[in-house]
Amino acid sequence: MSQPATLASLHATFLMLFLCWDALVLAVPIGPDYLQRGWQRLLEEGESCVECRLEECPTPRGCLAGVVLDACDCCWECANLEGQICDLDHTNHFYGKCGDHLECRLDSEDLQHGEVPEPQCTCLSSQALCGSDGKTYAQICKFQEVFNSNPEANLTVAHEGPCESEPRIVSPPYDIWNITGQDVIFGCEVFAFPMASIEWRKEGLDMLLPGDDPHISVQVTPKIWSVLRQWLFVYMGNMVLPLALCTCFNYHSIFTVCSLAGHNYTHLH
Repeated sequence: MSQPATLASLHATFLMLFLCWDALVLAVPIGPDYLQRGWQRLLEEGESCVECRLEECPTPRGCLAGVVLDACDCCWECANLEGQICDLDHTNHFYGKCGDHLECRLDSEDLQHGEVPEPQCTCLSSQALCGSDGKTYAQICKFQEVFNSNPEANLTVAHEGPCESEPRIVSPPYDIWNITGQDVIFGCEVFAFPMASIEWRKEGLDMLLPGDDPHISVQVTPKIWSVLRQWLFVYMGNMVLPLALCTCFNYHSIFTVCSLAGHNYTHLH
């Protein structure tokens, strides 16, 4: 075979290898990190585990849920966070393992017809925690994420349960305009721990609402451990009703925060 023919053959071979490699790279979908890691694991599935050499293991960084051993039980890799898809069967190693204080469970809530439940990392505890930074964490998994994001801060758990906090109006009542004869609803949402009380008053008067007025009622709905949601219903709203909202009582201390809301009406002729 002549030299030009040999060079042409080698060129064609390298071109085919390049195209195959390019197609293989494009076959890996772009998405969240844990999905990309899953496809990488799938591509490497055909390779059997070799002798473990810890000095050759890459150092995982930014692992908010901690680290877990890889499929060969050799190198450490980032664990999956709460809410991420995980491998329910430990014989598989596609999505990855859950991190500290997490367990892989099938999520069957809020499924639409025909949908298949997916295994997700779920926190083992629902107990709220108070951190040494004075912030309340919904559970240990959220606390762990913040701790791992900045280990130098030396964040610790101050105690179980929410941190004590002054009342703060998250969603205040708003001024309302309505047509004479229609009902009126004022709403308010207050954040505090321990739970604050909410008082409704008519502006300029010390009397608490609803009092003995048959046209006014109050409904209270605790939302979570530190949020109180309350509504003031005014039936047959044919009156001007300026209101002041006050929250108070927090264990041994008393705090007061107020928010004003007015009610005006329009006559239809």
